[in-house]
Amino acid sequence: MDMWLREGQIEDAVMTYKVKETLVRKKTKYQDLCIVDTYALGRMLTLDGIVQTTIKDEYVYHEMITHIPLFTHKNPKKVLVVGGGDGGTVREILKHPSVEKVVLCEIDEDVIKECKKFLPEISCGLSDPKCEIFIGDGIKYVHEHKNEFDVIIVDSTDPFGAAEGLFGGSFYKEISECLTQDGIFIAQTETPFYLPDTVKRVYDDAKAVFPITKLFMAGIPTYPSGFWSFTIGSKKYNPETADLSNTIDIDTKYYTKQLHKACFVLPKFIEDILE
Repeated sequence: MDMWLREGQIEDAVMTYKVKETLVRKKTKYQDLCIVDTYALGRMLTLDGIVQTTIKDEYVYHEMITHIPLFTHKNPKKVLVVGGGDGGTVREILKHPSVEKVVLCEIDEDVIKECKKFLPEISCGLSDPKCEIFIGDGIKYVHEHKNEFDVIIVDSTDPFGAAEGLFGGSFYKEISECLTQDGIFIAQTETPFYLPDTVKRVYDDAKAVFPITKLFMAGIPTYPSGFWSFTIGSKKYNPETADLSNTIDIDTKYYTKQLHKACFVLPKFIEDILE
């Protein structure tokens, strides 16, 4: 008998994946956690039935949410990741030699534990001595740390349920206060194809807080529509015009310096959404 994983994040559309084996499924304190091995995409992490990452395409998301802000900032030394318990964002951050410390603030300790066990290619950076893991509420952590981080990456699940508080103007104001005077914030901000209202709301909330706010896109096959947005808010540096001529070369599969500039060129329908 064939086993299929069915994701129904979008009300009127579903995505399905043929499963070889269920490696772990458990109810954590916060959510339903499952890691399966699929035929098409390798091992896959889902939370509450929604795909978070897969071995085959995780590099797109993790490289774009990391290298755009870190190469835009002139000298990022201290980085905060809110969410991101799979560890992929931390792995990419650690490719930047200027970074002295990464704090991963993850509310669900079981995500970290199971990803270390079943997704070592993604979670490998979590054991690095530069990485400090804090188990707790990201909103509370940000509130209690002022003027401390050069870059803050909100690597959260979708803006529903437990993660809803990580999207919105009040949290972005707290993030601004947690950042240093030339700090940069970035978050994954959903699909403009299926959730245009969410994309616009989050973009407008960030724009009300940060003097430089930009939205860019990346192609991520396992996220609904395969067309995903990220919103970056900066106090000083413009990611679209960043001088990348003297930046180091790092090992990537998706991000390039040319793509860094090109990803901010938006299709007309997305420009219309943001207007």
